[in-house]
Amino acid sequence: MTTKHRVLFLCTGNSARSQMAEGLGNAFLGERWEAFSAGTQPAGYVHPLAVEALAEIGVDIAGQTSKHVDVYRGEAFDVVITVCDDAAQNCPVWLGKGRRLHVGFPDPAAATGTLEARLEVFRQVRDGIRERIFPVLENFQPEGRAKDASLWHLKSL
Repeated sequence: MTTKHRVLFLCTGNSARSQMAEGLGNAFLGERWEAFSAGTQPAGYVHPLAVEALAEIGVDIAGQTSKHVDVYRGEAFDVVITVCDDAAQNCPVWLGKGRRLHVGFPDPAAATGTLEARLEVFRQVRDGIRERIFPVLENFQPEGRAKDASLWHLKSL
């Protein structure tokens, strides 16, 4: 049996982006990766529209909880990915072990408009996570180098 790699997704509130990344990672990359998420100022809940956007593609994150980054202090991760992209937010910095990468997304919880319009923003972030983060994890090499090194230089949208 192969040991799974570990990835930690960090954000400020740990209610939407990092929660979706954790759920998607475990659902679609679970044979090779074990995903976790946390935040510096946890909201205390997983956003209902994040739950709904993932449920649309068969991923259930209703049982996940919003956690403080301190829960994982001292644990080793192969990769730590920050996903918050708003300059006004206090995006966490990981001081523990693990290759660090920032792949930012706008905060879907800040979306305004109708319920459908807000849900669409969550869908865009959901799909963006699969399009931009999955290739990084799929190309990860244990020595810390990606098969395609350009993947480690991703910038925000």
